[in-house]
Amino acid sequence: MLRVAVVGSGPSGVYTAQCLVQQDPEVLVDVLDRLPCPYGLVRYGVAPDHEKIKSLQGNLRTVLEHERVRFLGGVPVGAGGVPVARLRELYHAVVYCVGASADRHLGIPGEELPGSWSATEFVSWYSAHPDAGAGGFVRGARSAVVVGVGNVAVDVARILARGEAELSPTDMPEAALAALAASGVTEIHMVGRRGPSQARFTTKELRELGGLPDTDVLVDEAELALDPAYGDPSGLPAAQRRNVEVLRGWTALPARDARRRIRLRFFLRPVELLADGGRVGAVRFERTVPDGHGGVTGTGRFEDVEAQLVLRSVGYLGVPLEGLPFDAGRGTVPHRAGRVLRGDTVAPGEYVAGWIKRGPTGVIGTNRPCAKETVASLLEDAPALARTPAPGDALPLLRDAGAEPVGWDGWLAIERAEAALGASLGRGVVKLPDWAALRAATGR
Repeated sequence: MLRVAVVGSGPSGVYTAQCLVQQDPEVLVDVLDRLPCPYGLVRYGVAPDHEKIKSLQGNLRTVLEHERVRFLGGVPVGAGGVPVARLRELYHAVVYCVGASADRHLGIPGEELPGSWSATEFVSWYSAHPDAGAGGFVRGARSAVVVGVGNVAVDVARILARGEAELSPTDMPEAALAALAASGVTEIHMVGRRGPSQARFTTKELRELGGLPDTDVLVDEAELALDPAYGDPSGLPAAQRRNVEVLRGWTALPARDARRRIRLRFFLRPVELLADGGRVGAVRFERTVPDGHGGVTGTGRFEDVEAQLVLRSVGYLGVPLEGLPFDAGRGTVPHRAGRVLRGDTVAPGEYVAGWIKRGPTGVIGTNRPCAKETVASLLEDAPALARTPAPGDALPLLRDAGAEPVGWDGWLAIERAEAALGASLGRGVVKLPDWAALRAATGR
C-alpha cells in the first residue's frame, strides 16, 4: 500500500490527490497544509464577489472527503516546521504543491513608500488570510493606481469600485468591508506598459468592469490606437480580439456623472513613485511605444498620475522551500515530468505539481493536466517506492516532529464558526480574520 503526502491543499494539491486515488485503488493520501483551512488560492485568492469561481470549493471538498484522502491542516513544512528530509521518511512519496507565494517588484525609486503595496497584500487582506496585515490600504486615499493588466489587477480595481451593498453579501471579513465601505477612492487607474492586444486579463473579467454600479469605465482611443493590432484585430487570437472589441466599444460610451471612475491606460511604464508628505502621492510613468518585436521602448515623455494608493500586480514568484532544490531564476523546483531533480539526478520519492513546478501561469483548470503528468510519473515509480520502508501512520510522527495537525473536523468547526459570525452580523458566511480566531474555532 502506497502512502503519499501532498503538501498544499490548493487546486494543484487537491487535483494531485484526486488523480492518485482515481488511478491507484489502494493509495492513501495525506494532504498537508500549513493553514488550518483548505483550498489555497480558491479560498484566499479568488475575489469574494466571484461566487461562481469560489463554488469550486465544492469540487475540491469532494476530493478531501474521499475515504482514502486525509486533510491535515496546521502542518508547516520546511523552515520552522517538519523538515523535508523527515517528511520523506514518513511517506513513500511526497508531492510538493506549494504554489508561488511571493510577488514581483517594480524595481523603481519610491516603491517602498507608505501607500505602495503589492496586490497580493491587498487580496490577502480582503480575503481574510491569517498572515495579512491590519490593512490601512484605502485610508486617506482618493486616487488609486493599479500597475498591471491581468485578472488580479482587474479584481482589485473592481473591489475598490464596489460599494457596501455589493460587498456585504460576500464572505469578506468585517474589518475589510467597513474600510472599503468608507473608502474615499473615486479614481482608479489600471495601467499597462504594453498595449490592449497584449493585456493578460480575460474578456469575462474585463466586461465585469463595465457593469459596476455608479462607475464609469474610461479609455482613451488615441492611446489604444498606439497598438498596431487595435485598428484591425482580426489576426489576433480569439481572447485578445474580444478584449480589443470590448475596449473599442467603451470608447463610444458617453461619460456619466458616476461616483467612481476606472481609467484603463496603456503604453505607460512606471519609473518612479513620488512622495507627498512622507507617503506616495503620485506615480511617474514614461510613455512607451511598440518596438516591432512584441515589446516596447521608452519615448522619454513622462506623465505623473496622482495616487495615494499604489498596488502592483505584475506577477507572482515561487519561493524556496528549505530542503528542496530551487531555481531562483525561474522561481521553480527543478524537475523532470514532475520528478524533483537534485542536480542532474532524480530524487526518488520527491515530486512537484502546480506553480512551483511550472511557474505562475494558467488558470485553475491548468492544474489538472499538470497534476496528471506528475501522478503518472509517481505511479510509474510506485513499485520501487513501495519497497522503501514507511511507517503505518504518519500522524503521530508528525506530532512528534512538532506539528499540531488540524483534521477535517477542525476545518468543519471553522466553517461553523464563520457561519455563526455571519449570522451575528446579519450577513451570510463571514471569514474569520486571523490566526487567533481560527485556532479558537478549532479549540486550540
